[in-house]
Amino acid sequence: MILAASILSADFAQLGAQVNAAARGGASLIHVDVMDGHFVPNLSVGPPVVRAVRGISALPIDVHLMLSHPEHFLDVFVDSGAQWLSVHIEAQPNVQRNVDHLRARGVRAGVALNPATPLSAIDEILPDLDFVLVMSVNPGFGGQPLLPRTFGKVRALRRRVQELGLATQIEVDGGIDTSNVRQLLEAGADVIVAGASVFGDGDAEVAAGRLLASASR
Repeated sequence: MILAASILSADFAQLGAQVNAAARGGASLIHVDVMDGHFVPNLSVGPPVVRAVRGISALPIDVHLMLSHPEHFLDVFVDSGAQWLSVHIEAQPNVQRNVDHLRARGVRAGVALNPATPLSAIDEILPDLDFVLVMSVNPGFGGQPLLPRTFGKVRALRRRVQELGLATQIEVDGGIDTSNVRQLLEAGADVIVAGASVFGDGDAEVAAGRLLASASR
């Protein structure tokens, strides 16, 4: 299991300390949600925060673009330090162009799916993806409960990846905690994004370790 600590729920006044604490607790990826107030009803961070995280942590940075026109921002986030980058299939009709561009830049390229978007939406591009980000909540806000139908969606995606003989990883984001992380891994998830369950109680090191321990039981 790869634990991606989502800084959406971190205390930005102590961002460096919290990111490093999550890393000590076992997080091996830092997840940054970028929202524009149009594609999702919220605003978050931009390239300066990615650059700041790059300066305080050696962990790879996973940027999730929840933007109406992600194609305009790919290079600036790569240049700021993103090493994994996902765009939403719902927001970009020319997603193949984006994926090809990201891979040409040496970045792990992913596509994100909202809960109501069927897996069939990525049938044609799945072989070209390094990872698929399955949203287990409707994106925009942290702290939401995981939607139960996510488990079936992840299982179906895992079957499809195996049928095609792909190395594509499955990332899941939203409402993940100690009560459901093991079930998601058993369904076929490789990467778990966790924000509130890592940063929510103030001790990211302990919380990340607790989540990883729950995953291995």
